[in-house]
Amino acid sequence: MDKPAVVLLFGGRSSEHSISSVTAGGVLRAIDRDRFRVIPVGITREGAFVLEDDDPQKFALVPDAMPAVVDNGTRVLWPEAAGERTLRVRQADGEVVDLGTIDVVLPILHGPHGEDGTIQGFFDTLEIPYAGGGVLDSALCMDKHFMKIVLQAAGVPVAPSITVRQNEWDGDLDSFAARAESLAFPWFIKPARAGSSVGVSKVHAIGELVEALEIAFHEDEKVLVEQGAVGREIEVGVLEGRAGDEARVSLPGEIVLTTREFYDFEGKYLGGDGVEVVCPADMTDAETAAVQDVARRAFAAVDGVGLARVDFFLTADGPVVNELNTMPGFTPISMFPKCWEASGLSYADLVSELIDAALERVA
Repeated sequence: MDKPAVVLLFGGRSSEHSISSVTAGGVLRAIDRDRFRVIPVGITREGAFVLEDDDPQKFALVPDAMPAVVDNGTRVLWPEAAGERTLRVRQADGEVVDLGTIDVVLPILHGPHGEDGTIQGFFDTLEIPYAGGGVLDSALCMDKHFMKIVLQAAGVPVAPSITVRQNEWDGDLDSFAARAESLAFPWFIKPARAGSSVGVSKVHAIGELVEALEIAFHEDEKVLVEQGAVGREIEVGVLEGRAGDEARVSLPGEIVLTTREFYDFEGKYLGGDGVEVVCPADMTDAETAAVQDVARRAFAAVDGVGLARVDFFLTADGPVVNELNTMPGFTPISMFPKCWEASGLSYADLVSELIDAALERVA
């Protein structure tokens, strides 16, 4: 019996292109070659689909030279009609080569044009199975504004916030201060549709808002001004239930900040000082159960499929959801795989789990 062909799709047009490429290196190294045939497909920053090298080292995490998908002249040719699963590539010399039948796509894309439901809709249209979130949960969780609305409607606690659109921002700090008088400092200024803490700032006074908004508006025309929660920063991984079972939730991990203001891009991916990732977190059984319960409820509220990482602040009043991420950081040093490893599921087995769940949905 032929091995299922897995298209590993990575890179993309968002500002998180390099992180997706790093994840690809980890997955290429870990995927079970005895079970799966891998076809690495990269998306350049300009949006070209290219056939990439099956070389984990090419996409290794190197702080001074983050990896990227470079246009090598090839073009991946997706099936021309729904139900057709044949993948082809046009080589740089113009020759078209048949790559075989696609069984499943593993899209490890972060941010817009990949984690927001767009690529998921593309594969749904072509009837190509894929791992991870679907159109609805991906789109909802990509937009923090609408994610909060849905979670609040489901009774899931979230931090209070105000949404600011770039075309409505007039620079009037006095007017905004009156609008935001219910929000206690510090505030987190976040692009509504970006991840990996790209474009995020922490402000302690109204005078710092203008610069923070300029940074966030560079990533998105819609920005959240969110009240900072007081509590421990906790994260858990969620995997969809198999064969009708409820969603599974990992042991919690904790982000411990020492000298860093918040868990920013450098702290997450470049090994910056001032932050420590601890998994499992030192929590009571009751605290762990509460966090896992809210994570399961949040995943259900957004109609979660495949996987998610749910981020919390564990406050004196209980867990408050910060966000859901339907394609969380998946590098070998990321919290999502670390939490599952602490729960008994290795990185390699986690990759297999995502693929198996996707294949099971269409069996």
